[in-house]
Amino acid sequence: MKSLFAFIKKECMEQLRSGRLWITLALFVLLGIMNPAVAKLTPWLLEIMADSLAESGMIVTDVKVSAMDSWVQFFKNMPIGLIAFVLLQGAIFTGEYGSGTLVLSLTKGLERYKVVISKAGVLFAIWTVGYWICFGITYFYNSYFWDNSVAQSLPTSVVCWWLFGVFVISLMTVFSTVSASSTGVLLGTGATILVSYIAGLLPKVNKYLPTRLMDGNSLIYGIAQSKEYIAAIIVTAIATIICFAISAPIFNKKQL
Repeated sequence: MKSLFAFIKKECMEQLRSGRLWITLALFVLLGIMNPAVAKLTPWLLEIMADSLAESGMIVTDVKVSAMDSWVQFFKNMPIGLIAFVLLQGAIFTGEYGSGTLVLSLTKGLERYKVVISKAGVLFAIWTVGYWICFGITYFYNSYFWDNSVAQSLPTSVVCWWLFGVFVISLMTVFSTVSASSTGVLLGTGATILVSYIAGLLPKVNKYLPTRLMDGNSLIYGIAQSKEYIAAIIVTAIATIICFAISAPIFNKKQL
């Protein structure tokens, strides 16, 4: 276990030295502030634009905003946060393939499965901390300015989005053990999500796909109920476990 903890410490130090950790967390903090800020500033912006809109034949009436507008913004911004996360962390494995530092650790007796556990664990921790910081900031400001109770099934919607992020991390992990470059990791992860999204256009298939978990707005508006997401949650959880489980055996056979 000492070697595992030592490698996890090494990964954390690398995140700090490279600045990737601070950039990722700063991004989630910024998104957390932006969600209520955009909602709060919308009436003011429309008031400023009222004259120019009136010239175009559009009449601007009084706009009332609530916590719902902020939560809608939250679910609109999370794909941006997740894409940035993948771009920043996509080379967590492949960056060491070229530098040769990973080979040095393995020659000193570090088991390969511990490398997978360490790197996947660090990704999981960063995503979890960043995501819930973003949620916490949005929730706090929404409570201060408005009332969060207007958003229905809020706990389910935010947990679903967090789980989708964990699924993406499992894809990053398995493609990192297959590909030798960060480009391959990004393409593999992106292609899998794209296929899931396209397949989700079929109503009978959509309820089983991981991308279903991204539709938080349907939950907070009450258009969909939490029980309708159970199948997608189960499929996503199973797919995530499978991806993590096969990553270690694939990495064991990988030529470094």
